[in-house]
Formats: sequence, C-alpha cells, structure tokens
Amino acid sequence: MRSKTYFHLDMDAFFVSVEELFDPSLKGKPVIVGGRANERGVVSAASYPARKFGVHSAMPLRTAYKLCPQALFVDGHPERYREYSHKVYAVLQSFSPLVEMASIDEAYLDMTGTERLYGAPLRAAHLLHQRIRTETLLNCSIGIATSRLVAKITSDQAKPNGVLWVIPGQEASFLAPLDVRKVPGIGKVTEKQLHSLGIRKVGDLANLDEAFLAQRFGKWGLAMAGKSRGLDAGGWFDTDIGENSAPKSISHEHTFGEDTADLSKLEATLARLSEMVGRRLREHNLHARTIQLKLRYSDFSTITRAHSLGRATQLDTEVFDEARQLFRRNWNAGAAVRLLGVHVSGFSANTGQMDLLAEEHHRRWEQALAAADKMREKFGESAVSLAASMRGKFRERTHENPVGLPGKRPK
Repeated sequence: MRSKTYFHLDMDAFFVSVEELFDPSLKGKPVIVGGRANERGVVSAASYPARKFGVHSAMPLRTAYKLCPQALFVDGHPERYREYSHKVYAVLQSFSPLVEMASIDEAYLDMTGTERLYGAPLRAAHLLHQRIRTETLLNCSIGIATSRLVAKITSDQAKPNGVLWVIPGQEASFLAPLDVRKVPGIGKVTEKQLHSLGIRKVGDLANLDEAFLAQRFGKWGLAMAGKSRGLDAGGWFDTDIGENSAPKSISHEHTFGEDTADLSKLEATLARLSEMVGRRLREHNLHARTIQLKLRYSDFSTITRAHSLGRATQLDTEVFDEARQLFRRNWNAGAAVRLLGVHVSGFSANTGQMDLLAEEHHRRWEQALAAADKMREKFGESAVSLAASMRGKFRERTHENPVGLPGKRPK
C-alpha cells in the first residue's frame, strides 16, 4: 500500500510577524503580543528575541514582564490575523484540495499523489515555502511525513523558517531521541506521570508494552503507544483532512482587569460572551441544547452550572437569557467576580418544533442576526452588538480561535 504524504505548515511567530508588517520598527526586538505588562491576560505570542528570556505563549503577562522588562507589549489585532490566515489558506488550497486549518496559524495538507505537479515532497515543500513568503511576506516552517503526527512534530523541529522531511520508514528512529513532551497531546500532567516511570524520551515510550500502557493510562495509553511509533493515533486525528468536523463544544471566557461586583457590568459581559458564542454557532450551522455558566470569584473558587433547553438554539438572545438566569441563581450577590464564561454543547442541526408565534419571533431574530453577521464579516466583529452587551465590551483575546477562520465553515 502506498504511504501517504502529509505536510504540516506552521507560521513562524505569526502574531508578532503580522504586527511587524504594520510596524517595521518592531523587527529584531523582544515583542510580546497579548496585552499590557500589568494586565491579567496571558502571552499570545512572543518574538524570538523575547523567547531567549524564557517568555512563551500562555505565560501570564506579568510573569513575562519580570523575565523581559525591556520587551514591547502589544495588544494585538485579531482582525489582521484573520486576514493573513485567509491569505495563507488561499495559497495552501492552490497546492492541494485537501487542507485542514488546525488553528489560525497552522494547517495540514494531504499531498499524496501530487508528485507529477510539484515533484518529490521536499521540492514541493520548498515551492510552498517560497509561495507563502511571496504572497504574505511571512515566514513559515513545514514538516513532511507519512503521518500528520510526525509532520507536526517535524515542523516544530524545523523552526524557524525551515523545511524538514522524515523519509518513509524512519519515523520511529526520528522520534526516539525526542522528549515525550514533543508528542501532541502529552501535557505537563502526563509528562510527570511518564517521568515517574522512567520514561523521558519517545523511544522509552515506544519500548513499553502496550498492555502496560493500557492498564496504566487506559485508551490514552494505547494512543500514546501508537504515537510513539509515528502513527496518527488518538482523538487529535479522528477525521481525515478535509472532512471539516464540527466542534463538540463552543465557549468564550473573560477575565476582568479588576475583580467586580457591579451587576450591570457582569450581566453585560455575559451578553457579550453570549454574542461571541452565538456567532460561532451560526458559523458552523449548529444549534446548542446545553448552556453552561462558568463563574470564578476573587479567591479563585470556581463554579460551573449548566441547563439543557427544551429546544436547541443558535441565537445570542436565547443563549444570554439562559446564561443570565444561571448567573442570577448562583452568584453570591455582592461577591467580586474575577472571571465569567459561557459554554454551549449538545449540538444539533435544527431547533426542533415551535408554535407559530414562537416560530415567527425566532425567524425575525434569525434574520436580524444574519444581517449583523454580514456586517461583522465586512467591518469587524465589534461592528454590531446587542444593547445589553454595550457595557460588557472587552478586547478579543488574540490567542483564541474565534469566528472567521478559513476552512471552518460547514460544507
């Protein structure tokens, strides 16, 4: 059976690189995207000069400032990043019809059978690498392998601005000397558990008996066994490239700059979060039946409360009404809140039956929100809002993967 050829393309320091296009004075300097140094947010991206000081994505901004106080902190511009993500996607589609955007700045391509068009995989990757640079003025790194898992790990090893090909049959030997944390899906907790067993390298993991891993870690153990040999195992690779699988849940959160007990501000924030969730539901043509509230107080104590609706919805107003009810029933009145979140799940393709009066009301809201979505696509996500959310405006978190990303709409 002929082996597959996968590319994993990862844009280098994507958010920072886009900012440098609009402000060339940032080039060569330690730059941190995600917010101001004194804010509660996290680092979305750091330039390579900033990374030399230990700064990395998902790190608290205040920690990043302590490590690199001379860095330039930038709020970030999500609209710009979406625009350049679409430019990247257009180039990728010109190379292969089977493209999957894994996030705003990375993608998988199935390049199997394209040798007549582009030549050997390494030559094709160099052509793609140059085309991305020409069309976007941005750098990327490309990994090539017979599995998406190895291609992803390979692109990371190729950074920055490189191309690396793992020749078919060499996957296990390539992976063996790498730290187990390099395997997608192995986080800090699993890494610590593996270290306690004396497993530090991928090769150590590959040498373990599958039955032992299954006994110790369940299905995830079997998936790790497959990954250690370079196979596309586990939930990360459940679907083929191009299937465009729908999300299993959608959520948005907001951490306040200062804890607040202002009821009107809290409910306005819930309205804004509900808008963001509803927008993504409509983008995926999904209706959610379960609405969940996340509420975190100043002391970091956190509660989550959920309720299932009688019929599924994709309307901002209905998501907000339910989220607000959950909030009012569960908030300790007067207690300062640090974080609010709205999460939806239990998806279906339609709402179910309604009476005629409710159907007409629902249809009018659908028309209004469809018009609002078109305006957002043209003028930006903050162009139109519910009146209830006006006091709850906050800056979109740069590191999220929200609406408007290429290749994410249902077919």
